[in-house]
Amino acid sequence: MDIQRLFNEHPASVGESYWEHLLRASWFAGKMLLGAGACFIHALLPFLFVKTGSETIVQLHTAMVANRRRVPEGVDLAASSQLRTVK
Repeated sequence: MDIQRLFNEHPASVGESYWEHLLRASWFAGKMLLGAGACFIHALLPFLFVKTGSETIVQLHTAMVANRRRVPEGVDLAASSQLRTVK
């Protein structure tokens, strides 16, 4: 298997270079970690971070849906094994 293809196939499928994808995925990971931390603190102290978890989820969903629109023309998302249709 071609090593370059391993690193570039998925980023290209969402319209990003390797480095753009690295930064974007790292941003998502950081937001998820912060949201998870807020949820854990909220579980212990329910009066703190009352809306942080749900607001983080909405923000991440909005960012990911907007990112899907960057897919280059000619890329068939339905044929991708990584994407599933949600009804």
